[in-house]
Amino acid sequence: MAANIPVCFIGLGALGQPMAANLLAASVPLTVHNRSPERQQLLQAAGAHVAASPAEAAASAQIHALCLTDAAAVEAVLQGPFGLLAGAEPGGLIVDFSTIDPASTQRLAAEAAQCGLSWLDAPVTGGTEGARLGTLSVLVGGEASDLERARPVLEVVGGTITHLGPLGSGQRAKAVNQVLVAGSYAAVAEALALGQRLGLPM
Repeated sequence: MAANIPVCFIGLGALGQPMAANLLAASVPLTVHNRSPERQQLLQAAGAHVAASPAEAAASAQIHALCLTDAAAVEAVLQGPFGLLAGAEPGGLIVDFSTIDPASTQRLAAEAAQCGLSWLDAPVTGGTEGARLGTLSVLVGGEASDLERARPVLEVVGGTITHLGPLGSGQRAKAVNQVLVAGSYAAVAEALALGQRLGLPM
């Protein structure tokens, strides 16, 4: 049951905030942290505990969810005396919903492993609407046993959870997805331009 798993959620942007709100709605014990404090206020009003640092957020959690902009942001959250790695207890699990490169995933997961923490890369597709509705597609890389530990939480935020293989596989699949999406947009743009050149009411 997700409601029995203490979670910290770090990164309350356009995706992270509604994802965290869904965890709260599912009665998950939730601690949140965000670089911009105003993003925390709605969640605090709904019952989330607000932590002053990633270390404080991680201290009472078993699953550490990250939803950040890039690899540099993930590294900044992990490192330093107030970073997640300084506060998390060994045996915890980091679930990184951020979209970053596979090499950074491997490197950061190795650093986390030195602190006794497991790692799943779990980038998502479905946009802000999917985040709000809890219907995101979650692309998971990592150990199957870690996925099963995280599954009750993932099922709150995602409608489809796909295990794609070992660590980094989720990020590789997300890169492929982004190429497909970009190609689709380019094809639509070319088709519209052709229609206009042919005199169609586009």
